Amino acid sequence: MARLFLSALVILLTIITLSEAAPQKPKKVKCKDRKFPACFQKDLYCPAACLRDCLSRLLVVPAGLHPPPPPPPPSPPPVVTPIPPLPPSPSYSPPPTTPSPPPDSSEAAGGKRVRCKNRSYPSCYYREHRCPAACPDSCEVDCVTCSPVCNCNRPGAVCQDPRFIGADGITFYFHGKKERDFCIVSDTNLHINAHFIGRRNDNMGRDFTWVQSLGILFDNHQISVGAKKTATWDDAIDRLELSYDGQSIFLPEQENAKWQSNSTPGVVITRSRDTNVVVIEAEGNFQIRAAVVPITEKDSRIHRYGITDEDCFAHLDLGFKFYSLSDDVNGVLGQTYARSYVSRVKMGVDMPVLGGQREFSSSSLFSTDCAVARFKGTQLGSSNNFQYVNLKCGSGLDGRGVVCKR
Repeated sequence: MARLFLSALVILLTIITLSEAAPQKPKKVKCKDRKFPACFQKDLYCPAACLRDCLSRLLVVPAGLHPPPPPPPPSPPPVVTPIPPLPPSPSYSPPPTTPSPPPDSSEAAGGKRVRCKNRSYPSCYYREHRCPAACPDSCEVDCVTCSPVCNCNRPGAVCQDPRFIGADGITFYFHGKKERDFCIVSDTNLHINAHFIGRRNDNMGRDFTWVQSLGILFDNHQISVGAKKTATWDDAIDRLELSYDGQSIFLPEQENAKWQSNSTPGVVITRSRDTNVVVIEAEGNFQIRAAVVPITEKDSRIHRYGITDEDCFAHLDLGFKFYSLSDDVNGVLGQTYARSYVSRVKMGVDMPVLGGQREFSSSSLFSTDCAVARFKGTQLGSSNNFQYVNLKCGSGLDGRGVVCKR
C-alpha cells in the first residue's frame, strides 16, 4: 500500500512540474476608452507578470508596446553665490599734490620791471610790473588798466616795417621807399620827417623799409636822432646818433643820464637804458621815445627780408606823445590826431596799408616841403591839448579796429 501511495505522489509532482514549465499564451485585451483614439480598440497583450489577468487601460500596457515614460524633469541648478574678489593688499601712496600754477610769461622771460608814474591813478601809481614776454625790454605801464603794454602796441607807435598805430588805435602800414624822407607829423609848431632805409623785394614790387632817423623841427630849433649802420648787433654797444641845432650830443652810457639845452631849458634828452634807448622831450610840445633795434636773423627768415651779415639794418622803434597839436595836424601819423580824421586804410585785411607817398614825400630830413606841410616855425596857441596816454580804449591798445576816445 505504501508503495502505491509513493508512486502516485511522484506522478502528481511530475505533472505539476511539467505544467509550470510549459509556456502560456498571453491573453489579448483592448482599450475601450474613446478618450484615447490613438489606442482605442487596438489588440494588446497582457504583460508577463499577469499573462491571463490584466486590464486594457492606457496606463497599463505590455512592455515594449507602450512608449517609455518621459524622463523626470531636470532638477534646478544649484544656486551659486559669487565670492567677491579679495581687496588688493594695501600699499602706501603719497597724498595728491596740487600742481603749482605756471609762472607768468613775463617772469619766465625775465622781463624788465616798470611802474606807473601817473599820480592821477592812485590805485596803480608806482605799482611794479614786468614787461610781457613779447617785449621784455620795451614796455610801459598803462595806468588806466594797470597793466604792462609793449611800446610798439600803443597809439603813437611807429615800429618794424614801418607799422603805425594812430591816435584812434587803428594799426596800419606805410611802406614808402628806401633812401627817401617822408613827413610823418606836420603842425603849426612841430614838423617831423623820417628817413627810410630798406631792401628791394622784387617778388612784391615794393621795398621792405624801416625808419632809420628822424628830423624834428619846432620853434626855431632842430633835433636829429638816428641809428648808426652796423653789421653784427651787440646791444651793449650804443648805436645812437643825436644832435641839437647841428651840434652833436654826447650822453654818458648810463641809465637816466641827461642832456639839457642851455638855450632852451625845456628841451631834455634822457637815456632810459644804458645804451640805444632815449626819451626826447620839448616841454609843452612833444615827447619821443626812440630805441635802436636790429633786424634779427629770425625776423629775416620769417619775413624773407634777405638780411646779410654785412648790415643788420639797425633802425628806430618810436613812441610819440603830443601835448599841443592843432585840429589841422597832418602827416602819415599826425593826421590821425586831427579832429575831423576818418581812417583811410582798408579794414578787415591782414596788413592794412596807407598810401600817399607823393603826398607825404619830403626832399630832405629837415625840409618842410611835403604837400601836407603845416609848419610855421613859431609857437602858437593850440586848441587841442592831446596825449595818447590819456586815451580810453574799449578793447585794448594792440589791435586793428580798436576805437579810442579822448
